[in-house]
Amino acid sequence: MATSGEAPESWYLALLGFAEHFRTSSPPKIRLCVHCLQAVFQFKPPQRVEARTHLQLGSVLYHHTKNTELARSHLEKAWFISQQIPQFEDVKFEAASLLSELYCQQLLLHNLVDSAKPLLRKAIQISQQTPYWHCRLLFQLAQLHTLEKDLVSACDLLGVGAEYTRVVGSEYTRALFLLSKGMLLLMERKLGEVHPLLTLCGTIVENWQGNPIQKESLRVFFLVLQVTHYLDAGQVKSVKPCLKQLQQCIQTISTLHDDEILPSNPADLFHWLPKEHMCVLVYLVTVMHSMQAGYLEKAQKYTDKALMQLEKLKMLDSSPILSTFQVILLEHIIMCRLVTGHKATALQEISQVCQLCAQSPRLFTNHASQLHTLLGLYCLSVNCMDNAEAQFTAALRLTTHQELWAFIVTNLASVYIREGNRDQELYNLLERINPDHNFPVSSHCLRAAAFYIRGLLSFFQGRYNEAKRFLRETLKMSNAEDLNRLTACSLVLLGHIFYVLGNHRESNNMVVPAMQLASKIPDMSVQLWSSALLKDLNKACGNTIDAHEAAQMHQNFSQQLLQDHIAACSLPEHNLISWTDGPPPVGQFQAQNGPSTSLASLL
Repeated sequence: MATSGEAPESWYLALLGFAEHFRTSSPPKIRLCVHCLQAVFQFKPPQRVEARTHLQLGSVLYHHTKNTELARSHLEKAWFISQQIPQFEDVKFEAASLLSELYCQQLLLHNLVDSAKPLLRKAIQISQQTPYWHCRLLFQLAQLHTLEKDLVSACDLLGVGAEYTRVVGSEYTRALFLLSKGMLLLMERKLGEVHPLLTLCGTIVENWQGNPIQKESLRVFFLVLQVTHYLDAGQVKSVKPCLKQLQQCIQTISTLHDDEILPSNPADLFHWLPKEHMCVLVYLVTVMHSMQAGYLEKAQKYTDKALMQLEKLKMLDSSPILSTFQVILLEHIIMCRLVTGHKATALQEISQVCQLCAQSPRLFTNHASQLHTLLGLYCLSVNCMDNAEAQFTAALRLTTHQELWAFIVTNLASVYIREGNRDQELYNLLERINPDHNFPVSSHCLRAAAFYIRGLLSFFQGRYNEAKRFLRETLKMSNAEDLNRLTACSLVLLGHIFYVLGNHRESNNMVVPAMQLASKIPDMSVQLWSSALLKDLNKACGNTIDAHEAAQMHQNFSQQLLQDHIAACSLPEHNLISWTDGPPPVGQFQAQNGPSTSLASLL
């Protein structure tokens, strides 16, 4: 034991050394690390050492144990003591940051979230002379408001950060604040504010001369916002130049060496995402584009690459954003599988999404509506109409997202049309997605789909001229933006109308390109429909050989779809179609082996 006259360094450094040795052991010996740090207090250390030790203990307990109460107690002491010590910024603001993070981890205890906000506000107020911490704390409070869906307050804080960084001469972090604000404005659909802000960001990013990796990562952030903005608007053709730039940008980043050169301006000590996460994100937006455009094999290829990368990353990194990426990728590939006639695989992947959401309440809250929508689409594909209606109704109850709402309503309308006896409900729905006036969203793709649904209804009602008008509108819109699936569906339905009207030549002119496009996508249902029509058309025109060939194709597609249908309905996961409320059920529906793309292995 050191005598009172001795300098504290020797015993303090010894205990600190032991603590660090135990913390970094393999496996870490956290209990011994905590004992060493707690021993520091036996020496009645000076205030600075006391505050720093409370911070270290709080940090170790928070990151390595489940004892959040003790971690909280140490962090609160570190924050309280450090405020009384001049020039002690690193301990003071790290304590505030960690403490509010701990409060937010316990989001369910609402009073703790309310404790985090004043704590962060006070830390922000007293950190203006410390650019790094001031920016970090602004980001943190903005994130807290975003988690609580208070995007207006979050945007205000990001605006404050952008102005502060302009004053302290950090154009790099200013761009990060502005791009983050742009992301939230896109989420809020404030498109009038987004456009000038993205224009300003584009100028800042291009003019900024600094670390090449930081510059390229800003460009990736900027281009991801632009691409998702286009995709949200259903403009899959217009987005191509931006998407190409984004893909080139990520290739550039992967060739750059991550030199550990610290920026001279402390306000620049931030990065948006690690390089590997950006890579997955670019794969993800490419999958989103391929699915919307109807390039489903390309979507499959990029999904496989992204999921492989995610599996590797998740072994080393527990960042929640990776699970979010995984869920969004699965959501898109599930829709692709339903189109390509792989329902059994889609169902197993829906079960996988359930399992991921069961592990994270926040993930489930953000994706519950999408999960019920996917189950609704699956039910549609296996003709379980009552279940499809129940799933879409549950999905509508759980979403406030306008585009998702319009997508669900469009699919629910198709359920009512197929059931054939739901006129009143159907007309109520169609009024809410009328493409001719007051369409609720700006999405080009969804508006084109709304015209298609109208055309489908008119066809079933025998109002063929009206159906043709709606379908030509869909064709015009889908051709303008390369929406291949909508084009194929509209062509085959128009072909069917002309066939019914006895105009075989015109019918053939529609069905042949529909079949070619459906084969390219590949869309199994449209191929089945087109081959049936081609068989009847050729028969009516006396083309026996062509009729026989079309009949053979129809038989093959029928067999494949029937086998897949039987495989899907016999899986235990098929019972998921009856789940419409509460958290995702997992245990009883788990797949025996992981999802498999081979039909043979499922039969």
